[in-house]
Amino acid sequence: MWLFQLLNSAFAHANSDTFMPPAATEIASHVDQIYVFLLWSSLISFVLLIGGMIWFVIKYKRRTASDKTAYITHNHTLEFLWSFIPFCIFIFSFAWGWIVFHQMRSMPENALEIHVVAKKWDWRFIYKNGREIVAGVDDQGNKTPATMVVPMGRPVKLIMASEKVNPASNEDPKDRPVLHSFFVPAFRTKQDIVPGRYTTLWFQATELGTFNVFCAEYCGDGHYAMRAAIKVVKPEEYEEWLSGEAAGAGGGLSLAEQGKQLYLSRACVGCHSLNGSAGAGPTWKGIFGHDVATNKGTVKVDENYIRESILEPNAQVVSGFQGGVMPSYSGQLKEEEINALIEFIKTVK
Repeated sequence: MWLFQLLNSAFAHANSDTFMPPAATEIASHVDQIYVFLLWSSLISFVLLIGGMIWFVIKYKRRTASDKTAYITHNHTLEFLWSFIPFCIFIFSFAWGWIVFHQMRSMPENALEIHVVAKKWDWRFIYKNGREIVAGVDDQGNKTPATMVVPMGRPVKLIMASEKVNPASNEDPKDRPVLHSFFVPAFRTKQDIVPGRYTTLWFQATELGTFNVFCAEYCGDGHYAMRAAIKVVKPEEYEEWLSGEAAGAGGGLSLAEQGKQLYLSRACVGCHSLNGSAGAGPTWKGIFGHDVATNKGTVKVDENYIRESILEPNAQVVSGFQGGVMPSYSGQLKEEEINALIEFIKTVK
């Protein structure tokens, strides 16, 4: 225990004097502890190895031409220890890192969900109540980054996707979605955003303040300016902000309500029931989060599966239903409309 206290105090002192930003999440503290452990263990190993080599070179330097090299036999204990001790350190580091990585990838079930849409070269944050946060312009004409507002102490799950520059275009290569990477240095979290699928990331802020967001993957000419921010506020301030900004891009409708409108206007109602009854397509009742049998095997109905079913309906057809019935909505739905349909399906219990 004293070792971790020593490492924590050493890093806390170094934090104010080096390039490392303050740790604003619990996971960030865990990552910093691993970093400090690896730093110190590497330094100690370096001193022992290089220092020992230098000491042996000086101590056993050949002084005269008549000096003879002493006959040295094997020391099995020493040979075992200099292999076993580094092995234990490596296994300990791996196990510690795996535990923290598992924490980073295990999404809490009660997390606040926010959709993140990356596009050359900007970010959009869409809340379930329909509120959409985009970049703005200040009084001097300078671009202001999109700022995500989240409550302190509550887990937040980001559902992220890459969008075309022009969603209506299917031909111009310049309009294609590209690879991005959502990186928050103060949270010590980074996740690639891959075209054609959803990726997820979660965090739970423990400090109030505004923290920078960068794109950590080169995505084109405007990569350098692809910045955003996360503003962490007290829970009561967040609820006040959310209720005061409820009139979002959907005319005051939540994402689920927008999805219900699309369910009706896009004729989804003709094939997919909400009450469990069979139609030309599988019912949406209680389907999200469950496993279903398809012509490609059993899959879990999550955001990626629903997205694929909307854009490529014949990729994985639910068993008992005929393929080729549902048309592809690729190029017909915007990213936020797909998000809205997914959020609506989540509510159909």
